[in-house]
Amino acid sequence: MIQLIIVTVLMFVLFFGIGFILNMLMKTTWFPIYAYIALVIGLIVYWSLGPGTFWSNVAEFTYADYIPAVGGLVGAVLSGSAIKTLRLKGFKMF
Repeated sequence: MIQLIIVTVLMFVLFFGIGFILNMLMKTTWFPIYAYIALVIGLIVYWSLGPGTFWSNVAEFTYADYIPAVGGLVGAVLSGSAIKTLRLKGFKMF
């Protein structure tokens, strides 16, 4: 259980940090969410090519596989929200 909490926090921090930096450099607020969706679509295609069908591959996952992914998505969303809030308050990044 402790490992699940740690990996979820790490995924949150990883996606928040990368998203925040990409938002500053590219000046697009919601780019990390698009990147996260592209990653998920790539994983879906990869899972579909393996043995078995897509749904049989997804059915093998447990909550311990989904919770860190949700933590990463929350980090990506909050990085966009943080940049948007900072820009509204007058901060200019790059």
